[in-house]
Amino acid sequence: MESNVRVRFAPSPTGPLHIGGVRTALYNYLFAKKYNGTFVLRIEDTDQTRYVANAEQYIIDALEWCNIPFDEGPNKNEKFGPYRQSERKNLYKEYADILIKTGWAYYAFDTSEQLDAHRKGHEAEGKTFIYNWHNREKGKLVNSLVLTADEVQAKINAGENYVIRFKTPQDELLRMEDEIRGNIKIDTNTLDDKILFKGDGMPTYHLANIVDDHLMQITHVIRGEEWLPSMPLHVLLYKAFGWEAPKFAHLPLILKPVGKGKLSKRDGDKLGFPVFPLEYTNEQTGDVSRGYKEDGYFNDAFINMLAFLGWNPGTEQEIFSLEELIAAFDLKRVSKSGAKFSPDKTKWFNQQYMQTKSDAELTELFLPILAEKGITKDKEYVLKVVTAIKERAVFVNDFWDLSNFFFETPTEYDAKASKKNWKEGTAELMQELIEVVSNIQDFSSENTEKEVKEWITAKEIGFGKVMQPLRLSLVGKLAGPHLFDIIAMIGKEETLLRLKNAIEKL
Repeated sequence: MESNVRVRFAPSPTGPLHIGGVRTALYNYLFAKKYNGTFVLRIEDTDQTRYVANAEQYIIDALEWCNIPFDEGPNKNEKFGPYRQSERKNLYKEYADILIKTGWAYYAFDTSEQLDAHRKGHEAEGKTFIYNWHNREKGKLVNSLVLTADEVQAKINAGENYVIRFKTPQDELLRMEDEIRGNIKIDTNTLDDKILFKGDGMPTYHLANIVDDHLMQITHVIRGEEWLPSMPLHVLLYKAFGWEAPKFAHLPLILKPVGKGKLSKRDGDKLGFPVFPLEYTNEQTGDVSRGYKEDGYFNDAFINMLAFLGWNPGTEQEIFSLEELIAAFDLKRVSKSGAKFSPDKTKWFNQQYMQTKSDAELTELFLPILAEKGITKDKEYVLKVVTAIKERAVFVNDFWDLSNFFFETPTEYDAKASKKNWKEGTAELMQELIEVVSNIQDFSSENTEKEVKEWITAKEIGFGKVMQPLRLSLVGKLAGPHLFDIIAMIGKEETLLRLKNAIEKL
């Protein structure tokens, strides 16, 4: 692999960044870093009708949170800037004019009404209207291929609206190579003459994309499968300009968890999971869309999950650090077929990463949650709580539900557990247990467990008759870590208080 690898992520600022876009950015980043290359961010904002003011900053913030920041882009190492296409629009007209002069493009003055009439006429005959070699020079369409140079200039001088179309070559078999999909062959007779430059003075994606990739010295174009149909035009444009084309790789779709088709925001809303990396507020409607960050996912778990949506390392390993992903990533191991998104697998990744985080790090994340609830506890105490519960958690946000009994005396008791485990004679047993606990001097988990179990054995009763009501008294439900660890942490006074409360209320 050449050492000057340059790839780009080129989103349109039309709203929040879908996880499909994040995965495209991730694969570009991994590929660039594997070969000590450059990861470029380019904002493709040529479609001003769909432009959203805060979308660009959202894209940048999302890449930063994902820990896949760009090397070059808006306001950062602008070696080939500017990196917003709207700031390069004068440049594109120059290249469109070059194609006009070399015969690879032409002016088209057809109005939308005229084109609609052609489409309807073809439909009436059971045909599909395509603007290409079939009809572009037969006089039915209004373009510079049938008009004289003076007629064309007169129309332009008169301010008539026009577009510039690419003149697709006729009777050619176009052979292309995709890094993921292999050899692709296309008959150019099936292609239409795409618009390269619009009447509003802005280029289409096709022209701007090619010009920018060339001028920014992009060596590999790694993008979504939806752009595969555009590959023939792009390859032909490189040929028309006499430029060397980059290598292409088209990534598979991320599919719905259930059913068929591409993963959408609607799927997330319906099934209860985010499809955006960060929370997003629509400034026009005020609607808020959930984000993985705000839902409590770790950024490295999110990235690890995304990497496996369409790629596999060829081994059984699933948990990868970013550095390991960079070392293992290979376009040849990217699948051609779509990858089905799994909300459960995504949670699994987060849980796996939870176990790799240090208890101290998780404690720092838990402290603000406790503060919001008005709870102030010694950090060492909170650290012990985190150590006791983290194996049961998927998110840091789960910590409170898993540990509230460490901080608050239960005021309610699970009805089903109470009915099953608090029976006739239980209150008397718990009253006896109060006496046992009151006399314990060494209140460590190990010693308390030893003395309580010795008492149960001496009474010749089943352990369940004591242990279940004891847990219910202390926790309010039959949940939580090792029972005597809880007792040691909340202390003798609180243990006795909770036993007395349970006797009174149950």
